[in-house]
Amino acid sequence: MTAGPRCYVASPLGFTESGRHYYAGVYLPALAQVVTPVDPWALTTQEEVEAAAADGRQREMALEIGRRNSKAIGSCTLLAANLDGQEPDAGTVAEVGFGAALGLTCFGLRTDLREAGEPGVSVNLQVESFVVQSGGRVCASLAELVEALAAAGAPTR
Repeated sequence: MTAGPRCYVASPLGFTESGRHYYAGVYLPALAQVVTPVDPWALTTQEEVEAAAADGRQREMALEIGRRNSKAIGSCTLLAANLDGQEPDAGTVAEVGFGAALGLTCFGLRTDLREAGEPGVSVNLQVESFVVQSGGRVCASLAELVEALAAAGAPTR
């Protein structure tokens, strides 16, 4: 099996124990069926963060993490964003906007039952607009997201 297109995986799932479990055990493996996931949570180690905190360099480390993520986004052609939550995570939303501005085809996953956007859209109108303008869409299930990524990464004839 050949590797699919590089896809930046934007999500807040690495911030919680339950999120990390789902991310590593379900989410990334599902995406890896059709794309080569670029995992921002793997770009920085916990040891780096702890060392920066011990040295009083939290700001520098935070900016370095942002730089690494920006570079990783720029190395991809697709972006998949987990947009669950009462309000989608601000960092994830910023990554969607950045990716769309760079020309990546962006997709969102919104399985949350709560409404988070204006009437007619599943998330904030600007976020959904960026996703749609990029050529992507907001998907209502992980299976739908995998299918959409597969279609977006399929070679054209």
